Amino acid sequence: MHTLLIVEDEKLIRQGIKTMIQRSGVPVEHILECNNGLDAMEVLKANHVDVMFTDIRMPKMDGIELVNAIQQLPEPPLTVAVSGYDDFSYAVEMLRKGVREYILKPVDRDQIKSILEKLNAELEEKQASNDKNKTIFLQQLKYYMTQPEMESGEAMAIEATLAEQFPFEMYHVCVLSATGAQTRAEKEYIFLGEDRKQEIYVVSQDYLETLLKEELMDRFVGVSEAFRSVNQLRNAFKQAWHSRKEAFWTCRSAVYYSQKKETGSGLELTTNMLEQIAQQLGTEKYADGLKALQRIFQNARLGSYGKTVLENGMEYLLEEILRTYRKVIPAEKSDMKTFFEIYGFDSLNDMEDELMGWLEQVCDTINSHFDDHKNEQKIKQAIAYIQKNYHTDLNMAVVSNEISMNYSLFSFMFKQYTGSNFVNYLKEIRIGEAKKLLGDTDMKIVEISQAVGYENEKHFMKTFKSMCGVSATEYRRNVQQGSK
Repeated sequence: MHTLLIVEDEKLIRQGIKTMIQRSGVPVEHILECNNGLDAMEVLKANHVDVMFTDIRMPKMDGIELVNAIQQLPEPPLTVAVSGYDDFSYAVEMLRKGVREYILKPVDRDQIKSILEKLNAELEEKQASNDKNKTIFLQQLKYYMTQPEMESGEAMAIEATLAEQFPFEMYHVCVLSATGAQTRAEKEYIFLGEDRKQEIYVVSQDYLETLLKEELMDRFVGVSEAFRSVNQLRNAFKQAWHSRKEAFWTCRSAVYYSQKKETGSGLELTTNMLEQIAQQLGTEKYADGLKALQRIFQNARLGSYGKTVLENGMEYLLEEILRTYRKVIPAEKSDMKTFFEIYGFDSLNDMEDELMGWLEQVCDTINSHFDDHKNEQKIKQAIAYIQKNYHTDLNMAVVSNEISMNYSLFSFMFKQYTGSNFVNYLKEIRIGEAKKLLGDTDMKIVEISQAVGYENEKHFMKTFKSMCGVSATEYRRNVQQGSK
């Protein structure tokens, strides 16, 4: 069980019960203590408590009054009454109010152990049932939202089931590229895993801005309008998916369906243009082909093409490259699945980085202009520069300029050489240095954050916990305890 509360006005008895619980063999993560019923109610209002042991006679609020009061809580704890009086009327009154066990002082250790085992089994069974119901709810919710077509009878049946558990009065749906996170559900939002390489969130209207600024910070998210009823979830998902595409192509961090811009100003993206780019890759004019593709991407960011035009255009270009150079490019369509599934990238910027790097490699394979040794030396220079300047405002553009390497080529070669992309590599160096400072110095967290290149302390704290599994403060405490 997670939390157990002991309510007893006599300190020695309270401590004795606590010790018996700790030695019972039943795992209890947190044991809280109070010496009267009024204080206990404040604890119960602020915390979810699984089990409560309470004395009968106490000052301010006795055990009977406390048991009456907890009936108003959303989830009252399983309660065990402890009394120094063998009074049958007390026992009847407490059991009538839902008390699970009534035991007499002096408390017996074996009796405590038996009661805890019984209550813990009940809690585990309840949790298993809740987990099963939650899983079914999430599966139905995702199925209902993402199915392209659904018969009206099936839709109405699912809607009725979902309405019984759906937690939000007003909600939005958010869609963004998948990160491989595990399915989870929070009080303020529901995370539904992924569909078509996209993560799906259903979030309460009041929590939307917080979600975008914290959990989904720096992501490219499509956001639906606010909806009230469960039967609008499908429409909300369609809106969020439409907005997600616009966020991807225009590289806007969050696109609200109600504020979306009309894209497509009449610029053409013809098959002739794309064929010309593909053909130039196999000649000395390959640089012109890459520049032409970069101009297409720039126009896409400005909203100059329709999204369907861009989707079809990218697929056509990739197919044309594979068809034209199938004898010299050691890749099949399945090997290039990442590029065909464009919305698997966070934004067009990310896709462009990866694609331009890959096309640079294609050009080298075709034209033999690639100098492995030369580029390897440049990447080594880049790594040395990063290790020396990690504490500054560093980004990939600064480093690629420092070693005079094309930005896209640098992105590709850096990942090939280090096995990590630039952002993660820099993050690992900074957090590694932060760990040293946490263990070897008395510097404040904010000072360490700045010393390793993070101007925003909250960003540093979030990054540190994500990579290390504990907060910076917890890490320092663990290191200091281990050195004693």
